[in-house]
Amino acid sequence: METLLIADDEKNIREGLKCILDWKALGFVLCGEAANGEEALSGILKNNPSLVLLDIRMPKLTGIDIIRIAREQGYNGRFIILSGYSDFAYAQAAIRYGVEYYLTKPIDEDELLDAINAIREAIKQERQKSDNIALYRKKAKNVILYELITGSWKKNNIPELPSTDFQGMALDSDVYQVVIYENFGTSGENSRCDFSSLLNITNSENRSFEHIRIDGKDVILLKGSFALRRFEEFLDRCEKTDGQADSPVCPLFLAYGRPVASLDEICLSYEAARTLVERRFFCIQGQHTLSYEELPSMTVHSLVISDEKLHAYCEALTDYVQANNRKQAAATFFSLEQYLNSVDSPIESIRLFLTDLLLQLKANINKIYNSAQSLFPSNSAIIDYIGSCHYLYEIILYISGQVKSVMDSSDGTSRDSVLDDILYYIDNNYQNNLKLETIAPLFGYNSAYLGKLFTKTIGENFNSYVDHRRIEHSKRLLAQKNIKVYEVSERVGYKNVDYFHKKFKKYVGISPAEYRKQLKLDEG
Repeated sequence: METLLIADDEKNIREGLKCILDWKALGFVLCGEAANGEEALSGILKNNPSLVLLDIRMPKLTGIDIIRIAREQGYNGRFIILSGYSDFAYAQAAIRYGVEYYLTKPIDEDELLDAINAIREAIKQERQKSDNIALYRKKAKNVILYELITGSWKKNNIPELPSTDFQGMALDSDVYQVVIYENFGTSGENSRCDFSSLLNITNSENRSFEHIRIDGKDVILLKGSFALRRFEEFLDRCEKTDGQADSPVCPLFLAYGRPVASLDEICLSYEAARTLVERRFFCIQGQHTLSYEELPSMTVHSLVISDEKLHAYCEALTDYVQANNRKQAAATFFSLEQYLNSVDSPIESIRLFLTDLLLQLKANINKIYNSAQSLFPSNSAIIDYIGSCHYLYEIILYISGQVKSVMDSSDGTSRDSVLDDILYYIDNNYQNNLKLETIAPLFGYNSAYLGKLFTKTIGENFNSYVDHRRIEHSKRLLAQKNIKVYEVSERVGYKNVDYFHKKFKKYVGISPAEYRKQLKLDEG
C-alpha cells in the first residue's frame, strides 16, 4: 500500500478529502494530516508519504514553501496542489518543484480520481524501475565482488569503476580481509553461520562485510578497521574457549588470509585463505582455525612421495617393532608426519602412500610373528578406514595404534632387559646385514657403549654372536637335503659362499659339505 498525507487548514475539507474516494481500493492508506504549514512539513519529513494533498495557502508556511523545503530535504514523493484560486503564478512555482497536478476548490471527484490513478500508475512504474535497477546493481556487484576476490578483475581487462561507484556498492574501504568458512564436522552438510552475530555487528547495508559463494564455499570479505578488529576479538574469544562446547567457533572451521589495503590485493588474501582450506587435511586434532600466519610452515617444498621413502619408513617401523622400541617408533611417526606435510602431492596420493605403508608393514610383521596375523584388520578394512579419514593425524594414529598392539602382544614386552631385546632382534634378523652401528639406534644406544655392554654381558662381541647365530641356523638348513650349500649361505646372511665356508669351519671345525656328510653317516 502507498501512503497519503492530507494538509489543509480547514478541518471540514480534510474530512471531506478522506471520504471523497475509496482510498484503500485505490491502494492508499492515510499516514497523517496537518492543519498548518509547519505540521505539514514535519509530517512529510517524518512519514515520507507517497502522495501529499496540499492546500496552497496554509498558515505559518505556504504550500510552495513546504514543497521547496521538502525537496531540499530529499523528499521525492508526489504532490497534488489544492487551491481556491486559479492562480497561474502558483501553478508555475509548483511545476518547478515537480508538481504535476493543480486542482481548484471545490474539488471535482472525477478530476481528483483521474489524478490519483495517474499518480498511482506513475509510482508503480517508478518502483518497478527502481527494483530493476537495484536488482541489476546487486547482480553487477556480485560479479564485481567475485572478480575482485578471485583476482580476475584485471585479468579480464574490465575498466575500473570510479571510486564513487565502489562507494555506492559499499566496496570502498581502507582495509580488507578474506575469511572462508565451512562445517567443522564431517557430515558434508554446510553449516550456515550468522557472521553478524559472531562479530557482534549489525552489518547494515553490508557496510562491514560481504558474503559470497565461490566454488561451493562460503567466503566472507571483511571491510574496514572496525570489522577486522571485531574479527580479531572473535578469534581471541575462540582461543580462550578452545575445546569447550560453548566456543563460538565450535561448529565451524575458518581459514583467513592477511589484511590488505586495496581492492587489487583482495585476491591475495583470498588465495591465502583458499590454500589454507586445501591444507585442512594436515590440521592437528580439534583445530578450528587456520591463519595466514601459518602459511610459511606449510610452504610446499621440492619433496615428492617416492617408493624409496615408503620402503625406508616401513623397514624402520618393522625394526622398531622387533626391537620393541616405542620411543623410536614414535619418533618415526613424527618424522613421517613432517615429511608428508612437506610433499608436493595430492591428498589422495598421501592416503595411498599411508595405505601401502600399513599393508607392507602388516606383511613384514606377519612374517616375523605368526601370532600377529590376528592383530591386524583385513586389508580391505585398512583401505576403507584410511580412505574415510579426513585428517592426516587420524591416519597416523591409526597406524601407530596397530604398531602398539603388536608391541603389546609380542614376546618382546616380557623380556627383562634391553640386551634380551637385542638378542631377540638378532635371532629374527640374522639373515640381514646386521651391524652394531645400525642396531644401536633402534634401542636408543650409542654403538660404542652398546658394543662394550654387549661383550661384557654376553661374553663375546656383537659380530661373533651374530656369526654364532647364523652358523646355528645354517646347521638346521644343511640337514634339509633339497637346499644347496650356496643357498644356505644366502639364507643365513652370507652373500659370499666362500666366506660362509670360512666362518662355518671356524666355529664347527669342518666345512658345510663335510657337516652334511657327517649327518648322513649318523643317520646310517
